[in-house]
Amino acid sequence: MPQVMEFKLPDLGEGLTEAEIVRWLVAVGDVVAIDQPVVEVETAKAMVEVPCPYGGVVTARFGEEGTELPVGAPLITVAVGAETAPEAEPEDSGSGNVLVGYGTDHSRTARRRRVRPGSAAPAAAPAPAPAAAVTGPVAVISPLVRKLARDNGVDLRGLRGSGPEGLILRADVEAALRAPEAPAPASVAAPVAAAAAAVGERVPLKGLRGAVAEKLSRSRREIPDATCWVDADATELMAARAAMNAVGGPKISVLALLARICTAALAKYPELNSTVDLAANEIVRLPSVHLGFAAQTERGLVVPVVRDAQARGAESLSAEFARLTEVARAGKLAPADLTGGTFTLNNYGVFGVDGSTPIINHPEAAMLGVGRIMAKPWVHQGELAVRQVVQLSLTFDHRVCDGGTAGGFLRFVADCVESPAVLLRSL
Repeated sequence: MPQVMEFKLPDLGEGLTEAEIVRWLVAVGDVVAIDQPVVEVETAKAMVEVPCPYGGVVTARFGEEGTELPVGAPLITVAVGAETAPEAEPEDSGSGNVLVGYGTDHSRTARRRRVRPGSAAPAAAPAPAPAAAVTGPVAVISPLVRKLARDNGVDLRGLRGSGPEGLILRADVEAALRAPEAPAPASVAAPVAAAAAAVGERVPLKGLRGAVAEKLSRSRREIPDATCWVDADATELMAARAAMNAVGGPKISVLALLARICTAALAKYPELNSTVDLAANEIVRLPSVHLGFAAQTERGLVVPVVRDAQARGAESLSAEFARLTEVARAGKLAPADLTGGTFTLNNYGVFGVDGSTPIINHPEAAMLGVGRIMAKPWVHQGELAVRQVVQLSLTFDHRVCDGGTAGGFLRFVADCVESPAVLLRSL
């Protein structure tokens, strides 16, 4: 006799207590392998696939796409030991590891298989099928496209994809949102229009947006921050980067050079690589620099973390920034990639912005903001010249240090930007 096992939403780690079902990867009746991903969920920090520790036949699913479930809530039930169709492949024994982002190699290639009619699968109430199943498959691969459509009430079944083989892209959903709607009868349209004007659009403050709102609000509530800034001549830094990239090999990014300068500055001013323990009423100075950097994605702004940045050179930093940015834009960052930072570097210059007053990424003690590097009139060696100028701003927790320390840190960073040889002297 098969044994029906209930698989619950596992603890996703890093303080996450709930997740939203984005896409079911299996249906009732499918045969699943040990460690095979069965559902794609979105937490406040990342989009992740959840592997099931049991192998067998799916007998029930809990929750429709778009539903938020708390950790510990049932996800699916699996009949372990149920007879499957003769052509079904035997299940490999896996690690049984249910931590998100882990699992055996075969879990990624396991095929969905259904039990033949008449095979001994326990009966179960059918789970709600995705909307696309009503009239046949809808050519959508990206869960982000599905979420955009769901959040804005766009029926994917009515769209014609512009991608290869009719694949529906984000641009197709956005075009549908911009398209004028057919006019409603006067008796209905007038009250609806009046209500919309009175109430306005309501956007749920949840998921990533909700997590960002809570973190920024907490930063403002708990941290007495202050900001100082300075303009710096980045001409020599840009020339040094061009020379480094001219010799061949992996390209060095401006962000990597700024990160290398930051780690050197934090070695001179360790007060800014710290956190405040309110319970113990202590400042905790941290031994390693886990450098966060702001990255804009379709899901919103995220801050991946480069571990032990102080031990990396410019080439290693460039590679890690590129890797994490690519993973972030694919929506595949693990929760561990987004937590544990000790200092954040925010390059908002990529948005064409000259300056800003960053909000500290709680519970860190400081953030360096970098504006766009652009040609400006500048007094150089006693004469007016056109130079590459950048504005640097440092927001810091006034509990961990005073203005002298913050000013010293920022001045050191500016000096390294203006004359990269200063950095060599500090190594």
